[in-house]
Amino acid sequence: MVNFFIHRPIFASSIAIIMVLAGAICYFLLPVSQFPDITPPQVVVSANYPGASAQVVADTVTTPLEQQINGVEGMTYMSSSSSNDGSSTITITFEVGYSLSTAAVDVQNRVSQAASSLPAIVNQGGVTIKKQNPNFVLIVNLTSPDGSVDPVALSNLAYLQVVDPLKRLPGVGDVQIFGERRYSMRVWLDPDKLANLGITAVDVQNAIAEQNVQVAAGKIGQSPAPAGTAFEMQVNAVGRLSDPKEFGDIVVRADAANGSLVRLRDVARIELGALQYSSSAFFGEDPTVVLAVYQMPGSNALDLQQRVKDKMQELSARFPKGVSYAMHYDTTRFVSASMHDVLVTLGEALVLVVAVVFIFLQSWRTTIIPTIAIPVSLVATLVVMYMFGFSLNMLSLLGMVLAIGLVVDDAIVVVENVERQLEAGLKPLAATRAAMAEVTGPIIATTAVLMAVFVPVAFIPGVSGRLYNQFALTVAISFGISAFVSLTLTPALSAAFLRHRPATQFFLFRWFNTGFERLSHGYAHGVRILIRLRWIMLGLFAAGLVATYFVWQRLPSTFLPVEDQGYFFVVIQLPDGASLERTDAVARKARDILQNTPGVEIVGSISGLNFLTSAAQSNSAVEFAILKPWDERGPDQSASKLVADVRSKLMELPEAFALSFDPPSIPGIGTTGGFEFQVEDLTGRGSAALNDATQAVLAEARKQPELNPQQLFSSFSTSTPQFNYDLDRNKAKLLGLSLPDVFNTLQIYLGSLYVNDFNLFGRTFRVTIQADKDARAGAADISRLYVRNASGGMVPLSTLGKLVPIVGPETVPHYNNNASALINGGAAPGFSSGQAVAAMERAAATALPKDFGYEWTGITYQELKAGSIASIVFGLAMVFVFLILAAQYESWAMPFMVLLAVPLALFGAFVALLMRGMQIDVYSQIGFVMLIGLAAKNAILIVEFARRRREEGLSIVDAAMEAARLRLRPILMTAFAFILGVLPLMFSTGAGAASRQSIGTTVFGGMVAATILSLVFVPVFYAVIEQLRERGSKSEPVAELNEPTAEPAFERLAEAAE
Repeated sequence: MVNFFIHRPIFASSIAIIMVLAGAICYFLLPVSQFPDITPPQVVVSANYPGASAQVVADTVTTPLEQQINGVEGMTYMSSSSSNDGSSTITITFEVGYSLSTAAVDVQNRVSQAASSLPAIVNQGGVTIKKQNPNFVLIVNLTSPDGSVDPVALSNLAYLQVVDPLKRLPGVGDVQIFGERRYSMRVWLDPDKLANLGITAVDVQNAIAEQNVQVAAGKIGQSPAPAGTAFEMQVNAVGRLSDPKEFGDIVVRADAANGSLVRLRDVARIELGALQYSSSAFFGEDPTVVLAVYQMPGSNALDLQQRVKDKMQELSARFPKGVSYAMHYDTTRFVSASMHDVLVTLGEALVLVVAVVFIFLQSWRTTIIPTIAIPVSLVATLVVMYMFGFSLNMLSLLGMVLAIGLVVDDAIVVVENVERQLEAGLKPLAATRAAMAEVTGPIIATTAVLMAVFVPVAFIPGVSGRLYNQFALTVAISFGISAFVSLTLTPALSAAFLRHRPATQFFLFRWFNTGFERLSHGYAHGVRILIRLRWIMLGLFAAGLVATYFVWQRLPSTFLPVEDQGYFFVVIQLPDGASLERTDAVARKARDILQNTPGVEIVGSISGLNFLTSAAQSNSAVEFAILKPWDERGPDQSASKLVADVRSKLMELPEAFALSFDPPSIPGIGTTGGFEFQVEDLTGRGSAALNDATQAVLAEARKQPELNPQQLFSSFSTSTPQFNYDLDRNKAKLLGLSLPDVFNTLQIYLGSLYVNDFNLFGRTFRVTIQADKDARAGAADISRLYVRNASGGMVPLSTLGKLVPIVGPETVPHYNNNASALINGGAAPGFSSGQAVAAMERAAATALPKDFGYEWTGITYQELKAGSIASIVFGLAMVFVFLILAAQYESWAMPFMVLLAVPLALFGAFVALLMRGMQIDVYSQIGFVMLIGLAAKNAILIVEFARRRREEGLSIVDAAMEAARLRLRPILMTAFAFILGVLPLMFSTGAGAASRQSIGTTVFGGMVAATILSLVFVPVFYAVIEQLRERGSKSEPVAELNEPTAEPAFERLAEAAE
C-alpha cells in the first residue's frame, strides 16, 4: 500500500483534501458544550397538599409515591422534600446514559399506581411528572426598574409571553420560572362577616363550585330536526366566570322568603392575584422574575444562548413600557471562554511543535511535510467525532491539544528516515521506499499501542466513563488518522519534494548538528557502559519503583479540580420560622456585601427557596454572584478566593447564617462544590432523633483536620415554631359537628383551597379561597373561625380545641425512602476531597447511633462510584498494550522490554504534580493512561531497531548501541515536539485553566521522565531480556553481555558518530 501512494502523490493529496473538507463541514455540525453528556437524567414528581404541614405531606403524599417509585428501572437514588407550604417534590436520578423518555414513562406508571392512596385534594390538583435536565445553562431576568409593573403582572408576562416561545427554540429542554406568581382568582374571605351572616367557608366553596362551571348547552335545530328547519344554532350559556366582578356576583345564600341575596363580594375580597406568595426574587435592587433555561442533551450550548438572546430581543418589543430583561447568569460564558483559551493553547502548541521540527530538520521543505500532518489529522478527526455522536467540549478539545505533538510524530519519523537515506546517496524515490521499509512496522506498532491504550476506556460506565471516553477516543482517533497520513500522504510528499541537501551553512545549525553528533557518539558509548553495569541499573530501576510508590502515596486525590466558572452561590438561613419579609431584608444586606466585593459584576437572589434541598422555606434565600469576565480579574479575584473572602464578610450578618459556595465541578451533579452527605433515619425514630444524630455528626466532623469547619453545614432543623390544633373530638360530636367540616374550615381559612378553574388570556388558572391576611395573622384569630352544626348553629373553632405551641421541621427530606438530613461540607485547605470523604465517614462511624446510617449523593456519589476504576483502566491498558505488542512481534519478551518504560513516565508525572502542589484527579488519571502509550512509543522505536539489527547478525550489545544511536534523533525530536506542545497547558490561565493545568502537568512531567530515563534504561532492558530470551529458546551458547563488542560493529558506530 505504501509504495502505491509513493508513486501516486496526487491520489494521496486528493484523499487528504477530502478528509479536510469533510472535517470542516463536521466542525459546524458538532454540538458545543462544556462537558460531554455526563449529567445523570432526572425525573421530578411534584404534588401539592394546600395547608398541610411538612410531616403530613410526607406521610400522606410523599411516602405513598416513594413506595411505588422506589426501584424503578435505571434508578440510582431518589431524594424528596416535603414542605410546610404543602408541596411535595421527589427527584429520581437515573444512571448516566439511561433514556430520559423511558425513565419518565416508567415513573408515570408507578405514580398512577399510587393515586388511590393520595388525598382527594392532591389528586384534584394533579401529580406532575416532569423530565428534567438538572443543569440550567442561563437565566433570563424580567424586571420593572421603574416599578410600573408589579411582580404578579411581571410573572404572568413571563408565563404568557416568554416561556412558550423559548421552549420552542431548538436545543431548549425546558424553561422554569423561579419566584413565579401565576394568576389565580383569589377569594379572600372575611370570617367576621361570614359568621355574622351564619355562612361557613364550606358554603362559599360549594357556591363557587356550583356557579363557576363550564356549560355545554347544545344546539337548536340539530338533526334530527323537523322538516323545513333552516338553521343549526349553537346555544351558549355563561357558566365559567372570568373576572373578579363576575365572581363577586356569585350568590352564596338566597332567602326566598324576603328575596334577599348574599353575594360573594359581601363576605369576601376578590382579586386577580397570585397562586403562591411563598417566594420572591431580586435582580440587583429590582424585583424580578427568574426564567431558568435548560439545555436539551446533545444540543449546542453556544447556539442555544444565541437563539435565546435573539428571541428575547424579538419578544421584548412587545413588552409593556417599564419592563426590561437581562441575561447575566450565562454558563455559556464559561464554555465560550474555555473554548477560546483552548483554541489559543492549540495555536501556541502548533507554533512550538513546528519550531521544534524546523530546528531538528533545518529545512522549510522538510518541516512543511510533517507539519501538514497536523491539520489533516486533527480536522479529519472531527468526521469520526461527528459519526460517534461526540461534541466539541473541554475534554475533546484537550485531546486535540495533546494530539498536536503526537500526530506529527509518525510523519517526523518518516521524513527523518528519508533524509538519512538521501544522505546515504539514494535517489528520492528509492530513499523513500527504503525508509518506509524500515519505519512502516514501527509506525503501525506504535499506533496500535497508542490506540490500544484507550480501548478499555470505551467500556467504562457512568460519569467517569463519559469523562474518559470522549477525550481518550478523540486522541485515539487522531492517532489512527495520523498513522494513515504518515503511510500515505507523507511518503508521497517526501518522494516528490525531498532532495539531498548539502551540509547547512547557517552557523547556528552547524553548532546544533555538531553538538548533536557529539551527543549521539557519547550516548552510544554510554549505552555500552550501562549494559555492562546492568545489575546496578536494574537496582536503580527497582529503587525508582519504590520512590514512585512513595511519591504517589503523598499525592492527595479528588474527582475533579475546582474551576473558576465565573459565578458562585451564597446560601442564607435565618432562624426557624422567620417570615419571607425578614428573609428579604437579610438577602438585601447580603446583596450589598456581594455587590461591593471587587470582581463581582451583578448579584441576583431568590428568597423563600432552600437552594441546597430545593425546598420552599420562608427563612431561606440564595444569592447568585455573577463575576466580571476572566480577563478583567486578576489571580486575587478568582472565584475560589472570592468565595473565601465573601465567607468572612457574611459573618457581619448577625441575624442569619450565610455561607458561600463554589458551583459544582460538573454542572447538574449536585448543587454546590464540596460534598453532600445524607444522614438517614433507618428505623423511623422521628425528626427529633434525626436532628440529634445530624448535630452529633457535625460536631464530630468539625474535629477532623481534613474538613473545613466553616463549610460544614446542615439546613435541617426541627425547631420551626408551629401550632398543634388540639381538637376535642368528643365535644365536636356532642355539638353535632361534622369532623370533615371542621378540618375543611381550618384548611380553607388558614391553608387555602383550590376550588376549580377559570379562563383568562387563553389559559386556565385556578380559583383559590382563603381567609384574608388580617384574619390569620395570629393564634387568637382562630376564635373568629366558625363552623355550622347539624341544627344550623354556628360554633367557633376556639370552643372545640386550642392551638398548642410546638416545634417541628420546616421540611421533611427523604433519601432513598428514609427520612434524612443533608450535610454540606468541603475539604480543609491542603487536603483533598478523598481525604475529606474518609474523614466524614470516620465522624459518622463515631457519632451515629446504631439506628442511623448515611449515604453520599451528588458529585461525591459519582466519585466513590468510580472508586478504583482508574486503576482498573490503567491495568487493562497495560494488558492490551502487552497483547498488541506480543501479537505484532510474535514474542512474549518484547512487550516486557517496552512496558518497563511505563513506571519511568509515572515517576515523572507524580513528581511534577507534587512539585506544583496539585492533586490526582480525572484529568491527571487520563494523563496516566496516555503516558502508557507515550512511554511505550519511545521504547518501541529503540527495541524494534535493535531487534532488526540483531536479526542482521549484530551482537546484542551492538544491536542495542546502534538502535539507540539511530533512534536518538527522532526520539528527541518527537519528544521535544510533544513536551513543548503541552507547555501552554501547564501554564494556562482563565476559564477552565485548572483542568488544562492538571493534564498538562501530568503528561509534561511524565514525558520528560519517559524520554530521559527511557534512553538510559530501555537499551539495558533490551539487552538483559534478549539474552534471557535467547538462552531460553536456543540450545547453543549465547555470548555474555560483558564480552568485548565485535570490532567491526564498533568501528561502524564510531564512523557514523563522526
